[in-house]
Amino acid sequence: MEEKTAYIFGRNAVLEALIGDSSKIEKIFITFGASGESINKIFSLAKKNKVLCVKQDNRKFIALEKSVTPKGATTQGVIALLRMFETIELSDLIKKSFKKEKYPVIVALDEITDPHNLGAIARTSECSGVSGIILSERESAPITPTAIKISSGALEHLPVAKVGSCSQAFEKLKEAGFWIIGTDMQGEQVYTEFDFNRPVVIIIGSEGKGLRQSTLEYCDALLRIPIKGKVGSLNASVSAGIVLYEIVRQRSGKN
Repeated sequence: MEEKTAYIFGRNAVLEALIGDSSKIEKIFITFGASGESINKIFSLAKKNKVLCVKQDNRKFIALEKSVTPKGATTQGVIALLRMFETIELSDLIKKSFKKEKYPVIVALDEITDPHNLGAIARTSECSGVSGIILSERESAPITPTAIKISSGALEHLPVAKVGSCSQAFEKLKEAGFWIIGTDMQGEQVYTEFDFNRPVVIIIGSEGKGLRQSTLEYCDALLRIPIKGKVGSLNASVSAGIVLYEIVRQRSGKN
C-alpha cells in the first residue's frame, strides 16, 4: 500500500471527514502555530467525536508532510491519519490472552514513536507467541502503512489495545495477575536470571530516554541486557527480541 493512501490532508478535507465518518480517522496532526476558524472547528469536532488531535512541532510536521503527500500538494498545516484496522479494549486483550495460554505475554510500548520500531517489535512479538501489544494513545507511534509493512503483516494478526492512561492500564493488568516487567540498563537483574513462567507484561522503552519514571514505579522487576561494547544501548526492537526469545527458551516444553 502506498503511504499516501492512509492519509488525507488540507483543512476542508479533514473537516469533511470529521463531519462525515470520523470513525475512519485515527489521529489528526496540526502544525504548531496553525490558527483560524477552520482549525478551531477541527479541534472542536475532533473533541466531540473523540478523535485524537495533536499539535506537532513544525520540523516533525514538515517531515511527515514530505513523506505522505504528493509533490506540490498543500496540507494547510493539517494531516489526518486514517484508521488502518480496529484496535481492541484492554479488558478484551486480557481475556483473549488467558484464553490463548496459561501464562500469557503482552508487550507494552512506552513512548516508542518510530513506526519502524513499532513494526519490527510487532513482527518479533507475533513470531514469539505474544498475545498482544499495548500502545498509548498519545505517546506511541501511529499504526501507519510503514509500520504494517515493517511488521511483515504481523500487525494484521496481533491484537493491539490502545489506552488513554498507561498507569491505569498497568493497575488493571496487575489486578488480572500479570507481572509488570521493565527493561532498563540500570535493571537489578540480568534478563536471563528472571523466571518468566508466569503471566508477564514486557515494557519496552524509547531509545535514548528508556522507561519513564511513572512507568518504573509500576514495575515488579527491572531487567537489564548486558552491554559489552562501547555503544551504550540496543535498538528498542532488538531489546524486545532478546527478551521475548528468552521467554520462549525458558518455556520450551513447559507449557
